[in-house]
Amino acid sequence: MDEKRRDTIFSDNLRRLFEPASVAVVGAGDDPSKLGFHVMKSLVEGGYGGRIVPVNPGRREVAGLASVPSVREHPGSLDAAIIVVPAGRVERVFEECAEKGVRGIVLITAGFKEIEDPEGALRQERLAASAERSRIPVVGPNTFGMVNRHVNLNASFTPEFSLLDPGGISLVSQSGGISHLLAFMAMEQGVRIGKVVGLGNRLNLDFATLLPYLMEDPQTRVIALYLEGLDAPRRLLEEARMWRGKKPVLAYKTGRAGTGNLASMSHTGSMAGDHAVWEGALSQAGILWTQTAQDLLDAARALDVLEPPRGPRVAVLSGQAGPGMAACDVCEEQGMEIVRFSPRTQEAINGFLPPLALRSNPVDMGPAWYDAEATEGIVRAVLKDDRVDAVLLLMMFASANREAVPRLAQGLARGGVQKPVVACLKAPSGIWDQAVERLEGAGVLVNLATPERAAHTLALMWKYGLLTDHKA
Repeated sequence: MDEKRRDTIFSDNLRRLFEPASVAVVGAGDDPSKLGFHVMKSLVEGGYGGRIVPVNPGRREVAGLASVPSVREHPGSLDAAIIVVPAGRVERVFEECAEKGVRGIVLITAGFKEIEDPEGALRQERLAASAERSRIPVVGPNTFGMVNRHVNLNASFTPEFSLLDPGGISLVSQSGGISHLLAFMAMEQGVRIGKVVGLGNRLNLDFATLLPYLMEDPQTRVIALYLEGLDAPRRLLEEARMWRGKKPVLAYKTGRAGTGNLASMSHTGSMAGDHAVWEGALSQAGILWTQTAQDLLDAARALDVLEPPRGPRVAVLSGQAGPGMAACDVCEEQGMEIVRFSPRTQEAINGFLPPLALRSNPVDMGPAWYDAEATEGIVRAVLKDDRVDAVLLLMMFASANREAVPRLAQGLARGGVQKPVVACLKAPSGIWDQAVERLEGAGVLVNLATPERAAHTLALMWKYGLLTDHKA
């Protein structure tokens, strides 16, 4: 078989792994102290609609489903297998999966390259050779699993991943802990994540092999990466350059300190490497570098909904002076420009605000609290200004401005907003929630918890545009 045909088979199998019609759980059981119990719970309670096949030679039934002694003895076809048996039994299971025609494997089992015993690395090498012969893509080993919320597939040992709202963000991570952290943060903050993949020891699936799949995946709009260390970083960089600008790719990498570097080696079997070199290389490949887990989530959320700004010129519209000043500080620290409005825009703003108000950029819209129509008029005038590339919209609730955000939702959600708006609209629960959801749902803006986060996220969006020479 020629190499092109082999690559096609692997790619087809990879797509089937993410959208399987049937899943076997090898090591399924009813004991809550075993991972096989939690994997079954994830699939069943997560609402997976395909066929679930528990594999356990000692049980006739698991979780109310008929069990089979081995993959080989299941009478029908199997698209995917989730393996949670001890490491010493995995090679035999791989052989059975290949004979059965299984299209993809999630290998949760640990005890391979990441352990100090040399047998772990040798065992992983043998598995890699087996997977190469059969062209079966493998997530893991030493992983929590993977999730595709678009098809209710929770192939992990954490049933709570099924609480994620599906959206356009796909997260690929070397750390199960960071995957859980970001997923739980996303649930708290209303961020929609469609796919989560725990690479683990990267048998034959890594960032470089998943990037082409996610670039072609219609459900993925933004790709977020968490990296520790790679054995062959050049492959990722080459793939990223090939796809540069098609979809946003963001990265958060740990291992800046020496201790973190050594921890990376023991965690996934790869050194983290020189941090400054990594930052420069990823940026040159068009991957947006972020400093924290929260930055990664905020920027991914914004780029999932909004286009990057065409340039660095920002208008800061604030219902109170203080939040506007805080946002301006961050914008200027990040190299963005608090732009001077065109005469026409300034004249329009002057007509909505009294003379003593701060009417130039940043605009203090506080005097328009009692007039929701005036607030909307200011926002619309600024959005039309050719000198403005993006808008920061900041408003803290006070009884007098209760109608301002609902009025914006009524007017702006009808469409026509062509520039990115990042907001901090803050009120007690139940007051502005529906209006903000309407604005976000219509793709008008992204709402973040603080003015500083809003400003920093807008700066990251602008920097992504610079990396990819983006033209909105």
